[in-house]
Amino acid sequence: MHKRFGSLHALRGVDLAVEQGEFFALLGPNGAGKTTLINILAGLSRATSGSSAVMGHDVVAAYRETRRALGVVPQELVYDAFFTVREMLRFQSGYFGLKRNDEWIDELLHNLGLEDRANSYTRNLSGGMKRRVLVAQALVHRPPVIVLDEPTAGVDVELRQSLWSFIKRLNRDGHTIMLTTHYLEEAETLCSRVAMLKQGEIVALDTTRNLLGAHAATEVRLKLVPSQLPEGLRAMLVGEEDGCFRLALRHYGELEAVLAGLRVAGVEVRDMEVTKPDLEDVFLQIMEAA
Repeated sequence: MHKRFGSLHALRGVDLAVEQGEFFALLGPNGAGKTTLINILAGLSRATSGSSAVMGHDVVAAYRETRRALGVVPQELVYDAFFTVREMLRFQSGYFGLKRNDEWIDELLHNLGLEDRANSYTRNLSGGMKRRVLVAQALVHRPPVIVLDEPTAGVDVELRQSLWSFIKRLNRDGHTIMLTTHYLEEAETLCSRVAMLKQGEIVALDTTRNLLGAHAATEVRLKLVPSQLPEGLRAMLVGEEDGCFRLALRHYGELEAVLAGLRVAGVEVRDMEVTKPDLEDVFLQIMEAA
């Protein structure tokens, strides 16, 4: 799929399939094309070339079916200031022809911590509460595919925990989840597979486990006395900061060889810390190399 805005080539041949029931992360720096891709799926924009589908429905030719199958939580806070939370959810239900949806609306209000705000006007809500309302709106028609575009940006820890608990439950029930986030620890914890975009192109696509294993090494930080690294360990050195040497380990078994080399050289270990790679390390490494 390609998307151009004049001279800007926002998407450059993106070819991507998300499996039904998957919890999938779409990651990339600002301007990578994530929101453009989501807007095309949601019917808010059209691809310059190529096609896209949701649950087998072409987003252009079968737009009604696509809209029913998809729920999108946008980055921006979009709301009607003159309706209460419950009224907004009822109106949103009506867009999809759902006349008797109060039971599900009540469940959404409960799970998103909005019960005591149900009759409040949205204009009077805090930013975090408005974000909760956006999530409820996206889920009110029970879509099988849920797209979360930076859903926890600027919200408190309590909302994050309650939101992810609810979303994980929906995923266990069979809903497909696509997440974009700059909180990479969320993606690492929640998502089984990850795609990384840079300047409109997919530069990495694999399971979270494979990405962590292939692109980032375990590191050991050593504070030594005297503060010098034996020549035999120099090949493992990836950095030096605050008087500590950072060595890359391909596996934990290499740690014993490092300690043995230090003993032979008569160097004492004053402090040691072993750190496992995380998705942020992998992301930075891939973005730098791409």
